[in-house]
Amino acid sequence: MRVGLVCPYAWDVPGGVQQHVGDLADTLTALGHHVSVLAPVGGSPAGLPGHLVPAGRPVPVPYNGSVARLSFGPRTAARVRRWIDEGGFDLLHIHEPSAPSVSLLSCWAADGPMVATFHTSNPRSRAMAMTSGALRSALEKINARVAVSEAARRTLVEHLGGDAVLIPNGVCTDRFARAQPLSGWPGEGGSLGFLGRLDEPRKGLAVLLEAFTLLAHDRPGLRVLVAGPGDPEPALSAVPEPLRRRVTVLGRLDDADKVRAYHSADVFCAPNLGGESFGIVLTEAMSAGAAVVASDIPAFSAVLDHGAAGALFRAGDAAHLAERAAALLDDPARRAELSRAARTAVRPYDWETVTADLVRVYETVLMRDGRGRPSAPRVRLDTGPRATALLRRGGGDARWTPRS
Repeated sequence: MRVGLVCPYAWDVPGGVQQHVGDLADTLTALGHHVSVLAPVGGSPAGLPGHLVPAGRPVPVPYNGSVARLSFGPRTAARVRRWIDEGGFDLLHIHEPSAPSVSLLSCWAADGPMVATFHTSNPRSRAMAMTSGALRSALEKINARVAVSEAARRTLVEHLGGDAVLIPNGVCTDRFARAQPLSGWPGEGGSLGFLGRLDEPRKGLAVLLEAFTLLAHDRPGLRVLVAGPGDPEPALSAVPEPLRRRVTVLGRLDDADKVRAYHSADVFCAPNLGGESFGIVLTEAMSAGAAVVASDIPAFSAVLDHGAAGALFRAGDAAHLAERAAALLDDPARRAELSRAARTAVRPYDWETVTADLVRVYETVLMRDGRGRPSAPRVRLDTGPRATALLRRGGGDARWTPRS
């Protein structure tokens, strides 16, 4: 098949959706399909994968408790139309079609077989509530809907109606299974690990560092390994000065060192406060066989089999995190048990399994459209008056600026 994948978020900024789309593109290509990815790109095109087509420069916008880098407007709309017109796609797979970026523009611009994947978990999204009428008109074109988790499916149902088949995010389990720890890690005094955006409060780095502060006095050798993009200073500022030297901040890692980081901690911590629909960082850590302690938000609890494949603590409760982490640091046998359970629990999320499920959805859509009629043979431009009018102005109305 010729498949067009659409990612609404800036490709050169790390994120779960970007990683999902990239891994899906690689797996589909390995299976023999032709894949092209459309996404905003903020920096130099050098080093980008050959299948990526830049859709325009992104603009940072507050969205779903974070800052999303989106691309919207007439110029981006023109690039979307050109990509669709020249792609000769059998099918479009649009990720986060409700995001006011190239995903929504693609819904407006295209006609023909389309699949959409919903990633967001946000029960109080004012952006989706305010624009639900306009979104529905675009989403009527979608032939099949996929949600990466029950939380994402619930967000879709509550805000936009309809339903979706559950197909989770994927992880390349073999990629993370074996690696040497980073030099000097984990060490004899015990170590905690964290990977995520350092300056995004909902990722919970401040909660982990507070828990470390509670543990550090009685554990003079305990260290924390922190990796990810962003400024760590807002979270680090609460750590007493004498303890800061025991917190190592590595910043953004390349793929190889990221795998090594998962193998460098005695206990991997995922202290996220909410807004997560799945937990890619968990499946990566589980693939590495890490002993995980994670906040008990619904998405993380589901991935960890409700505590069978990793310890859970009350979200936002640093004292409870410290208690659970200490128990694992003191019990190597329990860590080994959780490591084995994690490797088993993560198998259904392997990309080969996930992609096979998605390809079955593609094949169903290509056989029949959403109304039970034979589907159009190819994706084509929608030249209807409504689509033309929306794309000409590029959705430039202020109503499309999300404030959730």
